[in-house]
Amino acid sequence: MSIDETIKEQIEGNDVLLYMKGTPDFPQCGFSAQTAQILKQFGIEFAYVNILEDQDLRERLKEVANWPTYPQLYIDGELVGGCDIVMEMYQSGELKEMLEKAVGKA
Repeated sequence: MSIDETIKEQIEGNDVLLYMKGTPDFPQCGFSAQTAQILKQFGIEFAYVNILEDQDLRERLKEVANWPTYPQLYIDGELVGGCDIVMEMYQSGELKEMLEKAVGKA
């Protein structure tokens, strides 16, 4: 499977997917930690990919998403954005609405 196919399968196969540095329990950067913590507050299941484990995927995803930084949050197959955007959407209530639509509760 090519890197592009892997990325497509990951994004399409998960309602909520976070590409991050580290894991939700052991994040490797502050922005990834903050984004994962916001998602955890909703008590929903979300998938994640530790981009530090695959340099080829990490570099290719930047091009595919046209988004140069991590973390990257996808909901229902669409790129939501990085930490700053997720934080703004969380504070405005928009993130909760998106998550409820994607997974049925948040």
